[in-house]
Amino acid sequence: MAAEQAAGTKPGKRIGRIGKPSDAAVGLRKKSKGARRRDLAFYLMLLPGVLILVINNYLPMIGVVIPFEDYRYNVNAGFFKSLFTSQFVGFQNFQFLFKSVDCITATVNTVVYNLVFIALDLIVPIALAICMSEMWNQKKANTYQTMMFLPYFISWSAVSYVAYAFLCNAGFIDKTMLPLFGMQNIDFYTKPGYWPAIIIFFHLWHYTGYNLIIYIAAISGISSEYYEAAALDGATKWQQIRYVTLPMLKTTAIILSLLAVGRIFNGDFDLFYNVPRNIPQIYSTTSIIDTFVYNELINLGDIGMSAAAGLYQATVGCVIVFLCNFVVRKADPDSALF
Repeated sequence: MAAEQAAGTKPGKRIGRIGKPSDAAVGLRKKSKGARRRDLAFYLMLLPGVLILVINNYLPMIGVVIPFEDYRYNVNAGFFKSLFTSQFVGFQNFQFLFKSVDCITATVNTVVYNLVFIALDLIVPIALAICMSEMWNQKKANTYQTMMFLPYFISWSAVSYVAYAFLCNAGFIDKTMLPLFGMQNIDFYTKPGYWPAIIIFFHLWHYTGYNLIIYIAAISGISSEYYEAAALDGATKWQQIRYVTLPMLKTTAIILSLLAVGRIFNGDFDLFYNVPRNIPQIYSTTSIIDTFVYNELINLGDIGMSAAAGLYQATVGCVIVFLCNFVVRKADPDSALF
């Protein structure tokens, strides 16, 4: 009653009918319908991408039960019926996976290589991007950028033949380079100790140009007013890079690093399979989880164990992404992925 008196109405008299929408609500609904009609073209443009995402990423999740089964494909029954009629074995596939010495070696190699790749994919492209952005002759800078980006489009299968031409017993290094220094021939494809440096070299050669473009784009987005203000304050070129360029690249570098950390248990299968040519003598330094799963699937035909390795990679990678993003969000909320 007090509320009614404060509102200027008589006690017991209702302001409006119950359930009747106000004019503002009706107008809001009309605006919502108009917005949906206006955005219909954008939804239609989004539809193909959503369908591809559902078909490629969500429908295959039905197979998440395979790591826990002794999966046996029945030609007459088909894939889906075989999926639900195969014997459930629990964590046996995972036990076999982790008891294998080769799996442990592949896991260590995968993590160590990816840690090195993450570090180098930050340092090398950022350094080159800064150098190219500081060049006076931008035509030459664009030429260098294009030359470094070109290897990204070359197939690893083609690269493997080039690498073999250099590294085989009758290759360029053994027949031309080593004799110049009075050194004996090296059989690279039987000496695993040389391959970490070879793998890292080919990774940088292939991906530096791609990462370079990302950082050049980030540098080009930095306002020139920052550099002008720093120059007026007497900052040298190195100080401008240290206190202007690098802090402005921090968010981009953190996001790319978080994405790379999420795939720390996933290796570059094409690189590690094609360039070393899948030779068993050098497995100790060239085997990663992806090549290990492939070789075990080809040799044993055990789909359940291969699926267990894939689920192991995806689960650990997801957990690491959340942990790293949590740490980044605590330190710098603006740089976190989510």
